[in-house]
Amino acid sequence: MRRFLTCCFVAVGLLWTVPAFAQNKAKAQNVPEIPSDTTTFLKMPPNLYFGEVIGITRNSKGHVWVYTRSSTTRLFEFDEKGNYVKEWGQGIYGLEFAHAVHADPEDNIWVVDEGSNVIMKFNPAGHVIMVLGHRPDAVAGPVEFPTPPAGPPDKYLFRRPTDIAWDAQGNLFVSDGYVNHRVVKYDKNGKFITQVGSEKPGSEPNQFNTPHGIAVDAQGTVYVADRANQRIQVFDNNLKLKTIYDNVGNSWDVCVSPGPHQYLFTSNSNPNGNPPGSWAITGEIYKMELDGKILGKFGHASKQVGGFQVVHLMDCRNPNEILVAEIEGWRAQKITLKSPATMTRTSAAK
Repeated sequence: MRRFLTCCFVAVGLLWTVPAFAQNKAKAQNVPEIPSDTTTFLKMPPNLYFGEVIGITRNSKGHVWVYTRSSTTRLFEFDEKGNYVKEWGQGIYGLEFAHAVHADPEDNIWVVDEGSNVIMKFNPAGHVIMVLGHRPDAVAGPVEFPTPPAGPPDKYLFRRPTDIAWDAQGNLFVSDGYVNHRVVKYDKNGKFITQVGSEKPGSEPNQFNTPHGIAVDAQGTVYVADRANQRIQVFDNNLKLKTIYDNVGNSWDVCVSPGPHQYLFTSNSNPNGNPPGSWAITGEIYKMELDGKILGKFGHASKQVGGFQVVHLMDCRNPNEILVAEIEGWRAQKITLKSPATMTRTSAAK
């Protein structure tokens, strides 16, 4: 039954038209390169392999989780040295088509699955203790994604969600981004509070076209990777627009580091399929101050280790040691930033 549902999901997905967008060269100029070293550090046991590496995260102990799409969607844990520990959630109802994974400050693991339309919270022991959204019932037949969606989005139902983040009070922020184009705020118990955006894509402020990643800083400010609009939209904690950063290309993911001095990272990932000319203008990751000032960039598009092949999600728990999940590279890499770049600051604020 699981294989049948997956096939149905993929088949219908091929018929459904995803909003098209072109990957763009970032507008920022004269951005200093940050020197870095890159390693592939995770050790898989014999006869176990990654497929598309969609998500990666670290907890407070340094353990790493990788969310991957292969013959089935799977969630793997590794220790702080990169040794394989175990698989999480085998056979669980909510794992269908991976999109994001995050460890929260209490070391709970949050999984965003765009295939089942649910977000699951695992406690540190590996038990599901919260579910947001609802997986469409198998008896209703194959999942359909109308274009445009029929009617406004439901407060508690998602249409291919993309990411989740939380603030210091435990409020949850979900980017519901492939069919709906919105960000939703819930309280720590999962009760709806407010939202911005709608079921329709748009390019005006407060509208989204594929909100693909989301992060929240210590002050509760919300950063949204508005991918197809080639920008980051920045909101206050009540989802009121503060500013827009529009010179870092197509933001596939945003990540805010913890600690007393927080940084914002965003990836202008080279797009799926590597269309002609994309390698020359994409593939870099930007390190920024929270106010949009660019401190430097690192990385480039490449199929070889050391380059990036469609970065889908980043972990920046250590701002000098970034973990990246790559879709078309089928790998995870660790990037160690060796020394600060010359702090020539380029304003990204609109």
